[in-house]
Amino acid sequence: MTKAEFIAKVAQKAKISKALSEKAINCFVDVVKETLKKGDKLSLVGFGTFGVAKRKARNGRNPQTGKPIKIPAKKVPKFSASPSFRKMVK
Repeated sequence: MTKAEFIAKVAQKAKISKALSEKAINCFVDVVKETLKKGDKLSLVGFGTFGVAKRKARNGRNPQTGKPIKIPAKKVPKFSASPSFRKMVK
C-alpha cells in the first residue's frame, strides 16, 4: 500500500476529506520523528512501541573489494509490535 492509498483509506474510514486525512497522517509521522529524535519512546496500546536502538561499533567488510572496514556506532529507529497486533497478523 502506498502513502496515497493509505491516505485515501483513512479518509474513507474516518469519513473525512483526503486533505484532512493527509494532514493528520503527516502530523502523526512528524510527532513520531520528533519523539524518537529526543530519544523517547512512543507507545500505542494495541499497536506497538516506536523507540530508538543503539548499535555498537563493529567490523565489516566492503563487498566490492573485500577489505575490512569499521562501521561506527549509531542509533536506529525500531518498532516493536504489541502482542495483540502480532497475534492478529499471524
